[in-house]
Amino acid sequence: MEKSTRVFLEINHMSKGFGGLDVIRDISLSVKEGEVISIIGPSGSGKSTLLRCATMLEKMDGGELSYLGEKAAWQEGGRCVYAGKSKLKEIRKNFGLVFQNFNLFPHYSVMKNITDAPTSVDGVPQKEAKERALSLLSQLGLSDKADAYPYQLSGGQQQRVSIARALALQPKILFFDEPTSALDPELTGEVLKVIKQLAREHMTMIIVTHEMQFARELSDRIIFMEQGVIQAEGTPEEIFASDKERVRAFMGKFQV
Repeated sequence: MEKSTRVFLEINHMSKGFGGLDVIRDISLSVKEGEVISIIGPSGSGKSTLLRCATMLEKMDGGELSYLGEKAAWQEGGRCVYAGKSKLKEIRKNFGLVFQNFNLFPHYSVMKNITDAPTSVDGVPQKEAKERALSLLSQLGLSDKADAYPYQLSGGQQQRVSIARALALQPKILFFDEPTSALDPELTGEVLKVIKQLAREHMTMIIVTHEMQFARELSDRIIFMEQGVIQAEGTPEEIFASDKERVRAFMGKFQV
């Protein structure tokens, strides 16, 4: 299948600081439909902040952010300006975010965790939201867990529910912020299997990960970040064979 050239996400010259410290500096990247991009790099390199700014959980200090050609934020008069509330609400429908710590509502059943946002945010009828949820639970091997509560699930099951919750909103892009970092190796495999299946279905994904072999197998492109900037970007082959000393030193810590 030929790759689409339609740009789903565009970031230009993004910057963000906290307390006078620059966390990300002058980051630009674009993501096309169906692409899987892994973001790797040492802790504290700005990877999660990049995701939080891209999904508008944090406001950028500078730069531009667009989804499917619609501008969410842009530079004006030396500062970053965001679109109006209703426009941002529409833009937010384009993406879903899966956190490293699941972020499920503990007092909601699995079914309610998945159907809550489609019904309350998108106005999806309850019956349709439930059908969507049941289909996703079946796809993720959790058909028997609809009435369970998060505390009754393993970490791997909780993370799969959080993926189902993100998919229930039918996003065009899925962001994953270190989706396996809170899991032991056995449960990590469960979650990575789901993400690989999504890749086979041509889901557009941006994944912050420390799973090097996974990034190598799955990604169309890998971005290596350090000290708030993109130090290297390319295909898995290019990144894993990089002659950049810093990239090689980082990769050397992982047996791949």
